[in-house]
Parts: sequence; structure tokens; C-alpha cells
Amino acid sequence: MTGTLETTTGLRRTLGFRDLVVYGLLFIAPMAPVGVFGTLDAKSHGAVALVYVVATVAMAFTAFSYAQMVRVVPQAGSVFAYARKALGEGPGFIAGWMAMLDYVLIPAVAYLFSGIAMHALVPAVSQWVWTAIAVVVTTALNMWGVRTAARVGFAVLVMEIVVLAVFVVAAVVVLVQEGARRGWLSPLSGDGSMGSFSLAAVFGAVSVAVLSYLGFDAIASFAEEVTGGSERVARAVLFCLALAGVLFVTQTYLASLLAPMSAAELAAEPGRQGSAFYDTLDASVGTWLHDLVALSKAIGAAFAALAGQAAAGRLLFAMARERRLPRLLARIDGGSGVPRLALLLAAVVTMAAAVWASRRDDGLDQLVSVVDIGALTAFVLLHVSVVGWFAVRRMAGPPVWWRHVLLPVLGAAVAVAVIVEASGTAQVVGAVWLVAGLVVVAVQRGRRAGHGVSGDG
Repeated sequence: MTGTLETTTGLRRTLGFRDLVVYGLLFIAPMAPVGVFGTLDAKSHGAVALVYVVATVAMAFTAFSYAQMVRVVPQAGSVFAYARKALGEGPGFIAGWMAMLDYVLIPAVAYLFSGIAMHALVPAVSQWVWTAIAVVVTTALNMWGVRTAARVGFAVLVMEIVVLAVFVVAAVVVLVQEGARRGWLSPLSGDGSMGSFSLAAVFGAVSVAVLSYLGFDAIASFAEEVTGGSERVARAVLFCLALAGVLFVTQTYLASLLAPMSAAELAAEPGRQGSAFYDTLDASVGTWLHDLVALSKAIGAAFAALAGQAAAGRLLFAMARERRLPRLLARIDGGSGVPRLALLLAAVVTMAAAVWASRRDDGLDQLVSVVDIGALTAFVLLHVSVVGWFAVRRMAGPPVWWRHVLLPVLGAAVAVAVIVEASGTAQVVGAVWLVAGLVVVAVQRGRRAGHGVSGDG
């Protein structure tokens, strides 16, 4: 580790608008629907493109709330900082505590995806070894500095976009030459194999599709490292979500038209749902595109984890700076300008979770079942923070009710609905983690009271 470690309260402002979008899209991944395409197709009765249209609108409430709060609280802690300023120390800590499940474990899922894909391409090397290699390489880039990681991430993102473009062109060529296997409007209205259009089925699938967007909010965690002010962060959050929505709707629309199996057949054979997108490539274009997409997903997943690990490091740094975690994590490296100790802790936890999961048959399911609850709970507190800051405390003058109350309430309702639809395991883990956070808050409050320190957390 080069450079000197300094205890400081500020990060270096070196990121531009493009860098923010790169981090957001890397975390989301341009072809995120690939793994859940079959599941969504079956759940929505074939209206998977419509599912992503609705999911984009649903997540827009959260993006709008992030844009509102980052303008008035442009700090690295993201939802931790927002809830702390708008609701108080205790709610702020809980928001950051719940976000840890997202920021620390979602990278573990991405690393595991990378290890699985690389093991499929090079089976001679164990899955857990590929997973560990991905962690080491991306951690080294994050330690090097935020600009270096952003440049390498941009190159990887360009590669992913090129592969997506190849798929789009190949799909259009096949459709022009051979026609569609389903009706041209079926990705928006259902393929008819499971009866008439079902709005309930679409909304049921939306609860799964919104998970494809988790990560765009990581942009807000770089608020102290962007040039041009917090307005640039707000625009990047909204732009990233809109762009992801366009990419998701486009690829799922084309895949639906080429799918060799109907929604009813996928529903009857759940084991085929995970590979449905790849089966579509094999049947309509060829195995060469299957392999190209798989390689892109392997590399892209590792760099999605890079963006997630960077966001996790900023969250730990921000909480430590406010003395909610050990102050050692608030140190910034004098050479690279990044919170290396916080990044290293995030990397160690992520490595442990990813390698553990990679050595279990059910490891992926176990991880995926818990990561989403943290993000969704943090989203709820984000929306409550908007109402608290603008409508209750009126920190920016008289509130605009549709912007500062209606939209946040709708956003919170969406997040709560997805939590309700989550698996029992995820709900239990989320509840246990929440209780643990409340215990930490109580202990910290007791210590503060004992030392005569004012505050509620």
C-alpha cells in the first residue's frame, strides 16, 4: 500500500458526469435481464417488456427522491447522510445499517456470477478460484484510485454495450429474415399461451424486475468526489435509470419475439427459466452469440462488483466519519485519495461471502435471498427523508406537495410492496439485521448518555 494515511473529512473531487454514469451502469449491468428473463416471461404471461416499462416507472420514484436529497445533502454516505440530516441520528444509522446488506452483499453476488460464468468457459479452474481472482483484481483497482477505476470501468462498460448492440443487430436481422415466433405486440400484451392479459401477473413480475435496477443509487455515494456540484449527481442518477430502462425494454422485447418456448411452457418447466435467454440465442442466432454474451456477463459482473465495492467503501467511510463506526475507517489515503481501509474491509467481507457461496450448491440462492431487503428498506427511509426534510421540517421553504409528499409516498409504497413479495428467508434475515442495528443504536445512545454527549443516536 503506497502513500500515507490521513484522517480527513473530505474526498477528492475528480469525477465527471460520464464517470458517475459509468459507475451506475456498471453496478446495474446493461444486460441485467439476461438471468431473470425466463422467470419474468413466465410470471408475466409473456409481457416481459411491459414488466420493465412498469419497473422503470416504479424505480423512477426512488431515483427522483435521490435527486431531491443529493441536492441538499451532497455527502458520501448517501441514504445514511440523508436520513441522518432529515430524521435524526438513530434513523440515519438504521438507514446506513440496512444499506450495508445491499452495498456489501450485492458485490458478492456479482463476483459469484463472474466466477460461475468463467468456470463454465474454463472448467479446469474451480469456480471459487475465479471468484477470488475477480475480487482481488477489482479491489486493487479501487485501491489505486477512483479515477483509475472509473477509466477501466468505462472500457468494460463499452465492451458490454458493444455486445448488447451485437445482440440487437443480430436479433433484428433474424426477425427481418425469418419473422417473429410470437406476435409483434406480445412482449407488451402477453403471448396468449396462458390466457388473456393479466395486470396482476405483470405487477407480480415487476416485484422481481425492480431488483435488476439495484445499484443505480450507488452514484449518490460519490457526491463528495464529483466536480460541478451536486446537481450533476442528481442528473446522473436520473439519466442512468432512464438509460437502463431503455436498454432493458429493448433487449427483452427482442428476446421475447425470438423465444423458442412460450410463457406457458416456461411456467411448466421452471428449470428452463434460468437459461431461457441463452436458449433463445442458441435457437435463433447461434452458439457464438451465446458464448459472447456469457463472456461479457462474466467480465461485466466482476466490474459491477467493483462499482458496488467502491460504494460500500464510501458508506463505511461516511458512517465512520460521523463516529457511527470505528474512526479508523474514516481515514483517506494521501496518495490515492480513497478510503482504503474502508474499501479493504468491504472487500474482505465480500470475498468471504462470495467464496463461501461459490463452494455451496445453493450459495447463489442464499445470497440473492438476502441482499435485496437491505436496499429496499433503505429506499423506504430515503422517501421518508424527503418528506421529513421538505414537508415536515421545511428546510427548503414551503414544500411542493406533489414533489415532496406524493411522489415519495408512492415510492415508499413500491418498496414496501416488493419487501412483502420477498422470500420468507429474506424477510427473516432482514428482520434479524434490523434488530441487530437497533441494538447497536441503543448501545451507542447509552454510551453517549454516559459520557454526557447530546444527541439521539
